[in-house]
Amino acid sequence: MSITNLIRFNNLRGDIFGGVTAAIVSLPLALAFGVASGVGPIGGLYGAICVGFFAALFGGTPTLISEPTGPMTVVMTTIVAGLIATNPENGLAMAFTVVMLAGLFQIIFGIFRLGKYITLMPYSVISGFMSGIGVILVILQIAPFLGQPAPKGGVLGTVMAIPQLLANINPPEAVLGAITLAIIFLMPKKIKRIVPPQLVALIVGTVVSLTIFQNAEIRRIGEIPVGLPPLQIPTFSPGQLTVMLVNAVMLGMLGCIDTLLTAVVADSLTRTEHKSDKELIGQGIGNIVSGLCGGLPGAGATMGTVVNIQTGATSALSGLTRALVLLVVVLGAAKLTQPIPMAVLAGIALKVGLDILDWSFLKRSHKVSLKGSLIMYGVLFLTVFVDLIVAVGVGVFVANILTIQQLSEVRASDVKLISDTDDDVHLSDVEKQLLDKGQGRVLLFCLSGPMIFGLSKAISREHNAMKAADALIVDLTEVPSMGVTAALAIENVIRDAYEKGLQLYLVGASAKVQRRLQKLGLFELLPAEHVLDDRTIALQQAVDHLYEKEVVG
Repeated sequence: MSITNLIRFNNLRGDIFGGVTAAIVSLPLALAFGVASGVGPIGGLYGAICVGFFAALFGGTPTLISEPTGPMTVVMTTIVAGLIATNPENGLAMAFTVVMLAGLFQIIFGIFRLGKYITLMPYSVISGFMSGIGVILVILQIAPFLGQPAPKGGVLGTVMAIPQLLANINPPEAVLGAITLAIIFLMPKKIKRIVPPQLVALIVGTVVSLTIFQNAEIRRIGEIPVGLPPLQIPTFSPGQLTVMLVNAVMLGMLGCIDTLLTAVVADSLTRTEHKSDKELIGQGIGNIVSGLCGGLPGAGATMGTVVNIQTGATSALSGLTRALVLLVVVLGAAKLTQPIPMAVLAGIALKVGLDILDWSFLKRSHKVSLKGSLIMYGVLFLTVFVDLIVAVGVGVFVANILTIQQLSEVRASDVKLISDTDDDVHLSDVEKQLLDKGQGRVLLFCLSGPMIFGLSKAISREHNAMKAADALIVDLTEVPSMGVTAALAIENVIRDAYEKGLQLYLVGASAKVQRRLQKLGLFELLPAEHVLDDRTIALQQAVDHLYEKEVVG
């Protein structure tokens, strides 16, 4: 695995054009996300530069554009607000430390090759979480969109203050916000292909505010520091260390999911295959540098990536070009952003929030699966009104429990206690004859498929239904693996049969399953000659033992 990404120069024009175009798309979004997060517009710009440059350099998806995204911004907003509330002096520095820690966790995920597991999350949970983040982003833009400062209390505070916000609306700023949304929504597709609507809205909104509303009181971005940012020294608070680590894991995980989902989109457009673990390492390095520079956390951005590919980019050179273009803007043209109205940025961010909403699944989730729909809406509600981590945790837990229940119900039919040939199980003619000779005194306990913990109930049910007998054959021929809970349930079956004096036979257990049962001490109850590979031989031995017992009797 090479350390840096593959940078090729055989498509110089396409990569440079793609990078410049992606930079134009990124600029208004970076400003909007910086303002929305509470870090400030410069934080959004440096997040776009740092994450974009280093993720392109060290990542595993050549055409991926990385920058602050809506989901990452929402989580960062919560982190910034929470840490500043508990520690006003160092809260912001601690928030940037969380960004660095998130990057560190992403590198760890990549080193331990966890990329393929990151997205193994039920779609209903991902959909509910992403839609919840979209709702949060929309709600948080209501106050600046209407020309007022954000109320205290985050999402709940804003929702409760909506009547007051509407009563005290600032008409000029609300008009600017409306113009922004109108341009983004109504711009013809032909023009969208030439210039991004967000940039047009940014320019038009600013020009209108400086001409038509030149005498109105309008809140603007204001002065942006020119030059390289001061380094943010990692700052910890003993009382907040646990919260910081939890937030960092959450931020890192979200960045991984956001990035890898976008990488899949890039693969489908370029007919290539990204390297998940390498991409996570690149994202982690980018977020560490972004935190050091006082920038927002970032991830793979779908809009920027698609624009980059559609304008001809094929290598990581496009991502590097985009970051350098934005750096030139920050170092040389930052003063041009000073008059941008906050309401215009709120309109841009509000549209991003609406785009994050999973409209496709929201409209038809109830038709696809009622349980999936309930999980999705439950996660959405918890994300918006409770906590992001709680939402994902509860959603994954409930979804997995329902999945395990469904799998267990399907696999339960493969746990069968057989005493005669009338049972619905595939037996050879010889095996059927031997069972008939057993006259119900020889029991065949058949299991097949992976023995997950959900099947312990089915094993116990068959165990409780066990009739009086002289021999028990436990057939594990078709069991590739066995969980601890299922193994303990089988242990109860075998020990109960042993205490009742039954002849015990174990058939077809793989080396892996045998090791599990051996650790439970079950081979002490089984003579070596009763551990067999062939079910027919076990049935023959059990029947022979039965006849020997009758003769002796």
